[in-house]
Amino acid sequence: METMAKYRPNLEVIPDSESLARRSVELFISDAQKAIAAKDVFCIAISGGHTPRRFYELLGEDKRILQLPWDKIHLFWVDERYVPPDSPFSNYRLAAEGFLDKIPIPHENVHRICTECSDLQETAQGYEATMRRVFKLKEKQLPQFDLIMLGMGADGHTGSLFPNSYAPFDTEDLACVVYALGSDLARITVTHPVLCAASHLVVLVCGQEKAKTLKAVLTSEPDEVRFPIHVLWPILNKITWLIDSEAAKLL
Repeated sequence: METMAKYRPNLEVIPDSESLARRSVELFISDAQKAIAAKDVFCIAISGGHTPRRFYELLGEDKRILQLPWDKIHLFWVDERYVPPDSPFSNYRLAAEGFLDKIPIPHENVHRICTECSDLQETAQGYEATMRRVFKLKEKQLPQFDLIMLGMGADGHTGSLFPNSYAPFDTEDLACVVYALGSDLARITVTHPVLCAASHLVVLVCGQEKAKTLKAVLTSEPDEVRFPIHVLWPILNKITWLIDSEAAKLL
């Protein structure tokens, strides 16, 4: 546990996935209220995968969420599989079915990664242009999201920054194309400088199948090739780890 103590991650061990989803909602509300009070806008980027599904459902059910000033909230995605938006593999569809149809967010405040174009590079560049427009960025500036919701895969990836890929080392772009080994689905992902520029990040980790990897990630020296989530180690002070008891059982 020497490395874990050295880097001091902020870990919250939650009893089960339902409690984890509810804690995620609490952080969402808190960060939204704080950002809107300070600067009249809240920018969040969300992820896909199985873990956040219940969190998305709660976003569409919680009365406090519905009462937020959604005209001041801008919603982005951390990454997206290169599939149509109505595909069961689409991160956008996961959010749309979970909460988008239930909240009063203006259409123009929903900034999905548009996968209809056949040119992946053009799509990545288009998403980067959207971030630059919404955040009013000058050249070389990074968007500063108020909150980024992430997960961690059993292989130590986060977003679509996969082991043994170039994506974790792309520092020139805001978004890039990822060709995942062993998968026929290409992806678009924001790059790690964008993740590291956020004001607050929440990493959700659920399930016993991730327990061994989580222990290795938290107790080994940073190695972005083996565990791409280690690109976040320079900003551990800005990360809240929400971990269910099954994923935390080896800690």
